[in-house]
Amino acid sequence: MKVVELVAPCEIQVAKRPIPASGKGALIRVRSVGICGTDVKIVSGRIPVDYPRVLGHEMVGVVDSVADFGRIEKGTRVIVNPAMWCGRCHLCTRHLEHLCRNGGLLGRDDDGVFAEYVVAEEDRLHVVPEEISSTAAVLLQVLGTVVHAQRRVDVFPEQTAVVIGLGVTGLLHLQVLLARGIQQVIGISRSPEKLTLASQLGAISAIGPNKAAKTVDELTHGRGADIVIECVGTEATLARSIELAGHAAHIVVFGTITEPGDGSGLPYYQLYEKELTLHHPRAATGADYEAGIAMLMDGRLKFDQLEQLVTARYPLSDPQDAFSAVGKNGSLKVVMDVETDA
Repeated sequence: MKVVELVAPCEIQVAKRPIPASGKGALIRVRSVGICGTDVKIVSGRIPVDYPRVLGHEMVGVVDSVADFGRIEKGTRVIVNPAMWCGRCHLCTRHLEHLCRNGGLLGRDDDGVFAEYVVAEEDRLHVVPEEISSTAAVLLQVLGTVVHAQRRVDVFPEQTAVVIGLGVTGLLHLQVLLARGIQQVIGISRSPEKLTLASQLGAISAIGPNKAAKTVDELTHGRGADIVIECVGTEATLARSIELAGHAAHIVVFGTITEPGDGSGLPYYQLYEKELTLHHPRAATGADYEAGIAMLMDGRLKFDQLEQLVTARYPLSDPQDAFSAVGKNGSLKVVMDVETDA
């Protein structure tokens, strides 16, 4: 079978490997995979891995061979929870498998899903109903992480929420906030194309960073935002989140901040003076994936709105062009489609 593997920083290749033996798991024939920002960082060398490493953790596929004593039938469409966990540690036994210290992530700590076939235990599989389009289905893994992040925050219709950064995750956060009943969601981005899309998806206002403070002030009558979701991953955007938040607000730090900023630091006094609550979610649980699927099936989220977030498709045999397309010309989710030839 074909796989996309990283053999050194910035060196991707299509290679041949044997189809994996299913063992106790189910053999999944992969149909589509999504490229994530984590994959880009792994390719660049910013996140170290053992080489060669089959990349990827976002996928949708079909059960080709049923697991031992399995309940998911052959031909069933599924996604795979890409988290790895031991099932024995103090976190796993508290149903916090996504935080397992002995675990990891497919495509980073073990071979991933950029392949024609993968094997996964049934407890990591989530059935994708046939009503969900193939384009929307490839976003379900990302949607699960967004659902997980928002579980930490109660929402009420009269609240105002701000989403900073309107990439794939930011636009999904916007849609989930609206689906949960918040009527005023403000999107902030430097990209005119993403601002236009945010407005089409239901943002009450979609603006550049330079207009953010004034707009939030006007729409909240000076109170500030009740919820701010930071989806960029920089110290500067976290600082802006604190500044836009009102008293007793909740800030969800969804972007992964790994490096210090320009030395200006955070507005720490505002954290205290406003009595803010910061949430720093990580990954997702099985329940989060199921909840995301349920939101699509009951109509709270719309298939066509998720589909708009997929802006480019390539064959698995063309990974160099696919990775080159990430972040270019206003692109959002780049997908590779898999044609199985074993």
